[in-house]
Formats: sequence, C-alpha cells, structure tokens
Amino acid sequence: MVIKIPCTFIKLIPLISLILYFLATATSNSYSVLAEEATNVEDQEFYILDESPTILSNVTISSKTRLLVSHYKNIRKGMRCHVAGYNVCNGVKADKGTSLLYCCKKHCRNILGDMKNCGRCGHKCRFGQRCCGGICTNVGFNPKHCGKCNKKCKSGVKCEYGYCGYA
Repeated sequence: MVIKIPCTFIKLIPLISLILYFLATATSNSYSVLAEEATNVEDQEFYILDESPTILSNVTISSKTRLLVSHYKNIRKGMRCHVAGYNVCNGVKADKGTSLLYCCKKHCRNILGDMKNCGRCGHKCRFGQRCCGGICTNVGFNPKHCGKCNKKCKSGVKCEYGYCGYA
C-alpha cells in the first residue's frame, strides 16, 4: 500500500519546522547574553545620587539655581548640562557607588558604564567590549567579566564567548 502525501504539505514542512523552532527557543529558559542585556537593570531612567552635586559649592551661582540643585535626589539619564555654567553632574557618585557622572557633550553620562564615555568623556569601547568600572573590557573571554560586567566564572572555569564553560 502506497500513501500519497499532497504536494502542498511537503512544501509547508520547512515553514512548520521553522515556526516550531522559534516557539521552542522563545519558551526555553536557556541563558542568553543578548536577552539579558535587553532586560538589564541598568536601563532605569534616573541615576539615584549618593551625594549632592558639586555645583552647590560654587559661590557665583544664583540662589534660584542653588535651590533647584539642592532638591535633586536623582538625575535623569542624559540630562542636559553645561561644563562651565550648569554642571549638575561633575564627578557626582550615584547608584550606591556604581555610577560616576560627568558632563559629556552637554549631557550627564556615567563614565563607569557608558560604552561611548568609558573612564572619561569621548573614550569609546571597541566591538565585543563593555565598560566595566570605567575600563573597556573584553567580556567574551574574561573570567572576571564573562558576558557582562562583574559576572565571575567559578574557579578553574574558562570564559568562552561570554559563557562560563566547563573545567
């Protein structure tokens, strides 16, 4: 006995397998560096200040500006600033010491974690690197920063392409 399969069903098999593959990968719990970067805690809208900005120590600032700055408990990421006049983020520590804010190109930037201002304004990290504590670090093969900053592999385990491998 010969079973006949319609020609349209044979043509749909690659499409059905592709759909099943995407459904299986979307529902699996496997670790993905790209998925983690998209949902990272670093994507908050504000920097929570650890101390008040140094703008308060400047004697030439008007009382109105001094009043506004004294009420800052957080600074919006990318907030406008001016190095000479309105520098609300000149060396201000934020987020429990994990951020250090400086005015780079008229915007507040975290030089400890910003890929385009790593360690200082205008210093860009290369492809495959992340800004970890103000230093451009290759996170693909560094066992102390494997896949992302401060993700350590266990003792004796190598970091391979951003994942902690086997000993």
